[in-house]
Amino acid sequence: MLTTAVLLAAAGCGPDPAPAETVPTLPAQAVTQLVSDLRRNDLAGYARHAVPPELHQRLEQAWSQGRTVWPLTELPLDDRFASFIAALAEQDAERKLVATYRRQFAGADTELQSAAKTLGLFASQYVRSEPGYSETERDHHAQLIEALSGWAQTAPLGDSQRAREAIPQLVSAARATGLAGPDGFAKAGMDRSLRRLGPFAERLKQVLGQYGLGLDAALDSVDASLAEQTGDTARVRVRYQLAGQPVDAYVLVERIDGRWYLSDVLRHARAEAEATSKPAPSATMAQRLAALAKVQARAPSAVPAKPAAAPAPAVPATVAGDQTGAAPGAVPGAATEGLKPVGAASPAAAEVRPEAAGKAAGARPAERALPEGKPAEARPSAVDGRTGAGAKPAAGEAKPAAAGKSFPAEAKPASRPAAKPTAATGEPPKPR
Repeated sequence: MLTTAVLLAAAGCGPDPAPAETVPTLPAQAVTQLVSDLRRNDLAGYARHAVPPELHQRLEQAWSQGRTVWPLTELPLDDRFASFIAALAEQDAERKLVATYRRQFAGADTELQSAAKTLGLFASQYVRSEPGYSETERDHHAQLIEALSGWAQTAPLGDSQRAREAIPQLVSAARATGLAGPDGFAKAGMDRSLRRLGPFAERLKQVLGQYGLGLDAALDSVDASLAEQTGDTARVRVRYQLAGQPVDAYVLVERIDGRWYLSDVLRHARAEAEATSKPAPSATMAQRLAALAKVQARAPSAVPAKPAAAPAPAVPATVAGDQTGAAPGAVPGAATEGLKPVGAASPAAAEVRPEAAGKAAGARPAERALPEGKPAEARPSAVDGRTGAGAKPAAGEAKPAAAGKSFPAEAKPASRPAAKPTAATGEPPKPR
């Protein structure tokens, strides 16, 4: 009796004892039996009921050799499952994961909802194009993805309080599996690993329920009915509610040795048993989903770079009596540097409005270029190398300037004809 009690205690970490084994003699019973296993978190029972005994033994051997983790391969991103358990179970995981969540996801509901929408669209495209799925699987998975994506777009995934409560639960459940060590799944074997994962699956469903996703409620709502049967093959209609969305799909079943099995599950299981080595992490769906998640998580928080400063516009810049209205792009101090020789003038000071040309030409700093003995009011005029004094020109006129003078050579009014070179050919007027 004592030995029996010890053995029962050692196995107590698994799910509740399964009811008496029943053989599905009807096509729809193959579906309802597997649904019942999942509802009770009996992953080991699911593996026994999903395939014939001979195939189950081959899968057990392949699992122990590290070539497969079936039936976990039926899950999305199954090649990341072992690393997921290891990350949750590692030392100080709770603190690290909470810190990562606060840094990247806390309060980012809008960004996470946008990411969920994007991932849903990509997953749908992947399922439609992936050759490993049958037509019935494509239709069923497309409805699952639509329902889950819709849930994720409204779920409070950015709620820090929920995350602080959920992460410790998942960390403790992952550590309780004892599968986080190197090759932990292979060393434990298929049946023992699945038994240890039962409580983790239960806790995961509870955590998802806190975010509004009731997986047990979905399993309870499953209605399976025979659609058609031809000898040892049949088609079963499956209807249920997931995240408030109706799912209406069909699954193919087949009879082997008097027992019905899901055809797609059998096909996947046979492929896993025959695999010579465990495939490397998928470079298709897993990595693309992860990349999209990163992009979506970072994009909203990134501050868009300001466009580079545009060069000075071709239109004249506004100048009201001085150079302080320099065009955008002028460097600080361009207002005072605008009166330097043309070779050193800033680009923004090279163009002025027609009405400002006269004011700039008559600016006081030009008095420094006056020859000795000339009146202060007189303004120098460079004409073919000669210097003369003349009256202040009209506002709409602009004089040609020689190199080295303070008047830009290209400063011509855009809306008026070119200035007449009267000062260049006639005698310079006398100072007033």
